[in-house]
Formats: sequence, structure tokens, C-alpha cells
Amino acid sequence: MVRPGANLLGAALVLAALLAGCADVPLEGAPSPSSTPTKPTPTRGPTHGPSPSPTHSPSTPPPVTPTPPPGPHLAAAAPITRSFPGRLPSGKPPLFVVVSFDGAGDLALWARWRAVAKRVNARMTFFLSGPYLYPGDHRADYKPPYHHPGASDIGWGDSGSVLARTTVLRQAIAEGHEIGTHANGHFCGTTGIGRWTTAQWTAELSAFDQMVRTGPTLAAGKAVAPPFDPATVKGMRTPCLEGNRPAYRQAMVQRGMLYDASAPGYIAWPKKVNGLWNFPLQSVTLAGTTKPTLTMDYNLWFSQTGARVAPVAQAPALKAQVLATYRQALAKSRANGNPPLFLGNHFNRWNNSVYSDALTTFVEETCTQPDVRCVSNMELVSWLAKYGVPSGRNRPT
Repeated sequence: MVRPGANLLGAALVLAALLAGCADVPLEGAPSPSSTPTKPTPTRGPTHGPSPSPTHSPSTPPPVTPTPPPGPHLAAAAPITRSFPGRLPSGKPPLFVVVSFDGAGDLALWARWRAVAKRVNARMTFFLSGPYLYPGDHRADYKPPYHHPGASDIGWGDSGSVLARTTVLRQAIAEGHEIGTHANGHFCGTTGIGRWTTAQWTAELSAFDQMVRTGPTLAAGKAVAPPFDPATVKGMRTPCLEGNRPAYRQAMVQRGMLYDASAPGYIAWPKKVNGLWNFPLQSVTLAGTTKPTLTMDYNLWFSQTGARVAPVAQAPALKAQVLATYRQALAKSRANGNPPLFLGNHFNRWNNSVYSDALTTFVEETCTQPDVRCVSNMELVSWLAKYGVPSGRNRPT
């Protein structure tokens, strides 16, 4: 239960967990020739040296490349094909478990998570990084604020991987999964997105749209329809969970987006902030310790080993601890009226795949439980729009 007084007392714990940050992983294709991804540090995700002075207006979108005809059936990024009851026979609302991934580039892990979801009838949200769908030889089209054209701390795609991802994205949407945005260059730390204005965020989101619309055509050298309509993207998770929240949320609202999945928070029913649903990564306690962490794989890695690789012999114990942490969070939700559980992840193999393996086990054992519904963020938005935020005994005080 989260009491009003506990918010003040726990704020420092959530902040400490957030400072662990998150880190995206570089593409399995070619790394960016213009920027080499750095390894995660014990304090944050990737860090960078001083940014070059901008040589362009930071709010100016990239040049428009001719867009291939989308055709009459361009997929929406956030399909909602299922509905859920307002109350279970117990009188409680369903316990929604929302699993999401940042970056969404690695093709082998795309196959893994789609297969896991299919086995348990889950839907998931994949926050796509724009460069994963854009060929590196056109990287200079991207002009991020305070960085040189073509800068990206997660690399760029190559033609083959861009086209393969285009196919995978279409398939995932057809299976009911949601595509959100993880923005583009993944700039974190003191020279990163924290100082961006609403206008700069508007340009960043426009750049994402352009990468989705034109990346496959540029990769193929001929007209290829985009994998989805980027105008239908409804949610974002910012790189490293950073950014001036009122600034970027204003840009999101202006383009018709509905939720932000970037901020730290608690296991409680979500509310709207700055005109958007706030779907937080939640503060939990690492099982068997008193350490606070967030429900994000990178934060769990940092809490366990300082984001350092542990010996393979430790993998079973580390996986068991992560799994126990997830189970504790689920039990806490059940004890407090079934507020949603938000689990954030990356396409990663950190610590001998401990975090991917623990999440797989948790999803497979949890999503088929009678009171649980494993949904995308937009499926939860749809449910909240229909039934509202539960009140009374079904809402934590």
C-alpha cells in the first residue's frame, strides 16, 4: 500500500533507483560510424563527452525524404483487439501485467519474445528506437539537438537488418503487439535529452516518424511500405528514463499521444499527469535485501552486480532473485486491489541472460493465472478509458 506520507519518505528511494538509469544495446548490425556506444556505468546508462555546438536550429526536423505510398492498409502501431471485464468474480479489477521492451532491435530476441507471448496469450509493448529502422549510410538526415548530424549512441541499421525488422514489426502488430517510440539517438546524461525543449522534442518525434516512413525504402533502394503508420504511435519511453517531463509530454500531447512510460513510481493505480497517463516503472525491493530498485532489467542488474558481468556460476542464483522480486511485486499488487504491474526490459543478454530468462519464467507462470491479464500499454489505456481508475477498497490509499 502506498500512503500519502510514504510518497515523501520513499521519494529518495525511487530517485536512487532511477539514478541507476537504463542502457540500450547497440544494433546487431553495424555500429554507428559517428558515435561509439559506451558501456553502462554504475551511475547511469551510456555517458558521453561534451557535445559539439549545434550547427543547425535544434528544433528543425530532418530534411524530408520522399515517402513511399503507404497503401490502403498501413497498420496502426497500437492495435486493440481484446476487451476485459471491469471486475472479476472476486469483485476486484483484473490484475494487468504490462511487459515492455526498449529499443526492440535484435531479431533473435524479437523471435523469442513473440514466441513467449504466443504461448500465454500475452500482448506486449515494444518501444522502437528510430535508428534501428534507418540505414546508416543515410544517418546524416538525423540532426539531433546539440549533436552533429548523424549522431547516435546506439548505432544505425544496415540494409538487411532494416528490411528484416520491417517484416518483424508487421508480424508483431498483426499478432496484437503494440509499437511505441523510444526516440532516436539515445542521448543520456548531462549532455543528453534532459535539456531538450518542447520544440526539440517535437523535432525528435518528427524524426522518428520520418525514419519509420522512409527507412525501409532507403534500405531497399526501391519503394517499400512502412511497417506501420507512425502517426498512430500512442506512447513513449524516453532514453534512460530521462528528460524534462512537462516539456516532452507537451510535445506528446500535441501529437495526440496518450501515455508516458518513463517516470519512476509505485505499485498503485495510474493517473494522468501533464495530460497523459503516467505508466511508471515501479519502485520495488530486490528480493532478499533492503535495496530499492525499479521494475526495469537494467536497474535490477545494477542492484545485483553494479551493472557488471557476474561469473556464469552465479547466473542461477541471480535469476532466482530477479524472479522472486517479480513475484513479490505481484503479491503486493494482489494485496492492494490489483493495480497494474509495469515491467520494463531491453533486448539484452546481460549477465548470461539472467534478466531475459527470469522474465520469461515469470510471464509463463503468471499470464495464465485466472486474475491476471498480460496486456500492452494501449490495452490498459483502453480499459481505463472504459471503466476509469478503480476507487474505494480496490484502490490503494
